[in-house]
Amino acid sequence: MKVHKQSVFLFTLQSTHLNIHLNKKEAEMKNPITGNNLKQVYEPDTWNFRGETFSYIRTCWEDEETKERFTTTESDTAGYRQITNQYCEQHGIPYTDEIIALRQRYGISAAKMALLLGLGTNQYRLYEHGEVPSISNARLISNATNPKVMLDNVERTKHLLKLNDYDKIKQKLQSIINNEPKYKFALYDTNKIFATRRGKENGYAPISLKRLEALLITIITQCGEVWQTKMNKLLFYIDFLSYKERGMAISGLTYRAIDYGPVAERYQRAFSEFDSIQQQPRSIGNHEGDILTTNATANNDMFSPDEHTIINHVCDKFKHITASDISDLSHCENAWKKHVSRKERIPYEEAFSLSAL
Repeated sequence: MKVHKQSVFLFTLQSTHLNIHLNKKEAEMKNPITGNNLKQVYEPDTWNFRGETFSYIRTCWEDEETKERFTTTESDTAGYRQITNQYCEQHGIPYTDEIIALRQRYGISAAKMALLLGLGTNQYRLYEHGEVPSISNARLISNATNPKVMLDNVERTKHLLKLNDYDKIKQKLQSIINNEPKYKFALYDTNKIFATRRGKENGYAPISLKRLEALLITIITQCGEVWQTKMNKLLFYIDFLSYKERGMAISGLTYRAIDYGPVAERYQRAFSEFDSIQQQPRSIGNHEGDILTTNATANNDMFSPDEHTIINHVCDKFKHITASDISDLSHCENAWKKHVSRKERIPYEEAFSLSAL
């Protein structure tokens, strides 16, 4: 993990995790020059990106004695992601994972995708590695989500393709057109489970039933039988910690502050959506509710290593506490206290005030 003073590289700490704070207390972070303790600080800031100014929450570490401030590669990346996510939402630009998913949908290489879109190969590869496309290039990519448009691109560039490549790509696209007559392919799933489209309201997380199912299975596998109440809190902490550490949530869900703590909107539909998740009524003392169980194995390929780090950290921390205890913890969060009186949707910016993690 690289640590920076005023954006200048100072030194490197060896870490195999997304952020050293998932595994060490803040007091263990030291100023590389003075050896003083560093205190983690979150502060509103602005960032100029492509001529536009965006607000975000900046993460830095402050020397408790000298008041010098440092950032890390991870915190800079998370801040940058907060900014670029806003830019993408504002201008309708596909997110990195959507660009990758589109190409995989059509079963072609990055080089051929670049050729068919009329983009430079190196430029297109940068888009798949996190660079934000220009607005004009973003429109080319977005238009290509329609397989008919993509088929037209193939015909226009036929002379640049090998015959077997041309036949293979054309056959794949024609199959998609024939099997999906309304060209419904989108870069995310939309249905009754998710309360919003991808954007600020859901922490810019991908909207995907497959990812949500894999997340639920992973949580149950790590934590054992999970009460619905506890599952809501685990999902809340996973998503909000992910936004705090990475600038992006994981599940695609939105959360509302109700009397019983933060809960995922439409959670009852989400928990009953998948055949792999079973709900069993249970009564213990005065507590009645549904327990979530599964015999399925999660698809670990659904999540990046950083996402796995977040999920594992939250499950490890809370798997042995009761649904009542984690509910009590969530009632101490500003994310809940500030919004419960009006039963409001909880903004993801509240992630930077988490106290239980």
